[in-house]
Amino acid sequence: MTTTGTVLVVNAGSSSLKLSVLGGDDTVLAEHHVERWNAEAGPLRDFLGSVPPIDAVGHRVVHGGAEFTEPISIDVHVRAALERLTPLAPLHQPRALAGIDAVTEVLPGVPQVACFDTAFHATMPAHATTYALPSEWREKWGLRRYGFHGLSHAYASRRAAELAGSPNARVVSCHLGAGASLAAVQGGRCVDTTMGFTPLAGLVMATRSGDVDPGLLVWLLRTGLPLDELEAGLEHRAGLAGLSGTGGDMRDVRRAAEAGDEQAALALAVYVHRLCQSIAAMTASLGGVDVLVFTGGVGEHDALLRDEVVGKLAFLHELDVFVVVAREDLEIAGQTRATV
Repeated sequence: MTTTGTVLVVNAGSSSLKLSVLGGDDTVLAEHHVERWNAEAGPLRDFLGSVPPIDAVGHRVVHGGAEFTEPISIDVHVRAALERLTPLAPLHQPRALAGIDAVTEVLPGVPQVACFDTAFHATMPAHATTYALPSEWREKWGLRRYGFHGLSHAYASRRAAELAGSPNARVVSCHLGAGASLAAVQGGRCVDTTMGFTPLAGLVMATRSGDVDPGLLVWLLRTGLPLDELEAGLEHRAGLAGLSGTGGDMRDVRRAAEAGDEQAALALAVYVHRLCQSIAAMTASLGGVDVLVFTGGVGEHDALLRDEVVGKLAFLHELDVFVVVAREDLEIAGQTRATV
């Protein structure tokens, strides 16, 4: 395959399936979104019936663990290794595997590449990845900070540095969507991020809590809260949803706050406080910041949020601020071509 081949990008979410075909000049030739995907090959086969021939396929895989720190061509051994990582991402890893299997069925013989959300963060130094936990725990279970949203951070930080005219700029990338995280990047290398062993860590998100005192969680368990209920609450009923009483969509929270809802107003204040606090932490990891870039649904579309955050960070002088449309598809296509 040449560097200008046609790539099918497969992005299997926890319930959805996003498909896009990118030509050699990265023009999007076709797109299809299945809101409720049952992990069967039918929708893929139907979509491919009306698109140009595919030279290679790139898959978004949420977790590469410590083993996969760069994109890799998929064979039976790689697929088996990816399946072994399922406990680290129980919602997303099986769906990525289903996408790989569907492509294998519909496009036998076409090269497939796994592109990892964790891989971009593999360049973080040990002091940024290591938890202050007993060494026997860390060694037995591989406990460390992995980070996520790497495909989005890689594209957004690189594009922002290009817009700033400085490839070595110190960039804080803000991926703000239903899930949210930051990355501290310089010269294309990630040095820190807000998510950790799981995507629950860091910022307040739509329905996820972000950072919580671990002692509080131990207290809840000792008090009698069932483990399954604790997990479901942290994943699906916390964050903006838990603070505001809404479903967690930032647009709904903002409308409620503007209508005088005190819970929604508090939710916005907590969200902004934690976001600014974490941007400052990423700045410390970089030893300063030159560029702040917003991406993701909230980051791209909520101008009021961006203005408030930038205003609170006015002490960071000479700071360039950009909004970059999230293009994980471009990142995946580029990594796929480079790998194949």
